[in-house]
Amino acid sequence: MRIGTGYITLALALLFVGCHETGDRSATSIASAASPSTPTEPALNQPLASRAPAAASAAPPSARLPASPYVEARAKFKTHLVRHEPAPQRYRSISPPPGTREIRYSSGGMKLKAWVSAPPPQGQPRSAVLFLHGGFAFGEDDWEMTKPYRDAGFVVLAPMLRGENGLPGDYSMFFDELDDVLAAANTLAALPYVRADHLYVAGHSVGGTLTIFAAMSSGRFRAAASFSGSPDQVRWSAGQPEIVPFDPSDAGELRIRSPIAYATSFQCPTRLYHGSAEQFFAATTAKLAELAQGAGLDVRAVPVAGDHMSHVAEAMRQSIEFFHEKE
Repeated sequence: MRIGTGYITLALALLFVGCHETGDRSATSIASAASPSTPTEPALNQPLASRAPAAASAAPPSARLPASPYVEARAKFKTHLVRHEPAPQRYRSISPPPGTREIRYSSGGMKLKAWVSAPPPQGQPRSAVLFLHGGFAFGEDDWEMTKPYRDAGFVVLAPMLRGENGLPGDYSMFFDELDDVLAAANTLAALPYVRADHLYVAGHSVGGTLTIFAAMSSGRFRAAASFSGSPDQVRWSAGQPEIVPFDPSDAGELRIRSPIAYATSFQCPTRLYHGSAEQFFAATTAKLAELAQGAGLDVRAVPVAGDHMSHVAEAMRQSIEFFHEKE
């Protein structure tokens, strides 16, 4: 993914927002507050070709902002969508395989869908995983990805979110979709064969980002595992105008969608897995974990051998061990 002049402009805009909100702190002091030991970065007006890649400990632009609890910030923020459209990915009609049910859940007055594994034959309530799929549409391969959790004895529920798979609602890129995630968690907890106090949340790619936000938004999860979630939407959305339904020059819109701006908001132990070949995520994921750890939170970045897809099997195995530790 390329990072062009738009990224530089947005970086400066985000720094300005931080200065404006605090009133008397310079951009330099905001960066220092977020990461006191951060080495000096190349000047933003230096040609991109000659700028060295950011070190893993370098704070990306979204991290150079005053810490603010995510739940409070989101409650105060009013997103403004310039496009009211479904999620930006094609889908096809699918039916749940044997041993899986399709159910309905409510979110924001809308009836949405989810797939959930069948009740265990013993009838004893079990721990459960809310799994958030990658991309912007749900398919059979997303359900297949949950097999290790199901094989490990977890009940699994995978929701389809607003605007996906022909469902109602507008795509908002990591904002209103979080309401659907939390509503799906409530639905999962209410199932008679689920231990409501033993819920976990996990997700891949787009779902990994929503997993991070879920871990920041609710205390009901015992632990969270994100696979290749994006901490910083300034970088992630650069060069992808088709996935940005708001004004991409609006720093506030990008900030509210960037977990790294709210790194001290985690409400449960969290592991941030990513492929060792995913250099795009390495620095921001490490910084998100570092900032959270600085606040005494149990959040770790975990590189796993492989790329965006191939690392998931091993990362999921590790996440199962992690979840079992929290039982």
